Amino acid sequence: MTSLGRVLIIAGSDSGGGAGIQADIKAVTAMGGFAATAITAITVQNTLGVHGVHPLPLDLIEAQARAVLDDIGADAIKTGMLGSTDVVERVAAILDTSDAATVVDPVMIAKGGHPLLPDEAVQAVRSLMIPRASLLTPNAPEAEALTGLTVADLDGQRRAGEFLLGIGARAVLMKGGHVATGDRVIDVLVTADGETLLEGERVDTRHTHGTGCTLASACAAGLAKGLSLEIAVTEAWAYVAEAIRRAPGLGGGHGPLDHGWRLRR
Repeated sequence: MTSLGRVLIIAGSDSGGGAGIQADIKAVTAMGGFAATAITAITVQNTLGVHGVHPLPLDLIEAQARAVLDDIGADAIKTGMLGSTDVVERVAAILDTSDAATVVDPVMIAKGGHPLLPDEAVQAVRSLMIPRASLLTPNAPEAEALTGLTVADLDGQRRAGEFLLGIGARAVLMKGGHVATGDRVIDVLVTADGETLLEGERVDTRHTHGTGCTLASACAAGLAKGLSLEIAVTEAWAYVAEAIRRAPGLGGGHGPLDHGWRLRR
């Protein structure tokens, strides 16, 4: 029997299917893993924005995670939208009961600008989630909130990545989509052993909803399958780049990626 890499995703739901739990499941599946979930919140959402957020009770979030971990198990755990200090604290406690690799996507703001993490919870993410991260995947605004540093260019990405390593993350994938406006996008994987640059052409499109969720989950799938960090991140990065290029153009706002392109090759 072939063993799939098992990924437990702890994140919010996106009714539009482009981000959150829905994107996570699609990405893990496309990358050859098995996705299980613990939903932290239900959002009312489409390509035009987030129209409502309804958090789930802490005990229900933990019960979902425990049901998965106690039976199916997990080779990697990916966290996304947590939404409050209380949820961050509860999820950190859950992580301490597992030896799975942990990919932390510090979700703070939705693509359309709706805040998904209050300011007072940022410190909880900094103190509780970052030290538990096998891989941290912030974009530039998230990295600025977590470090207090300006992230406006490649050097800024490097400085922020080094800072985040210094406060406990074992590896940091500093995403460059928000950095500058040139025709190239550079993401930087920063580890104690050095850095890996991932560079590609910037795609002129508004259909990038869920890019961060998708990338983090694709990385988690690779780690769950036993790939090295560098290979898992490189494969995930290539998958997301092509998913952006193939975006189907759905909706009137920030549309979703083509998560399933690998399955149709």
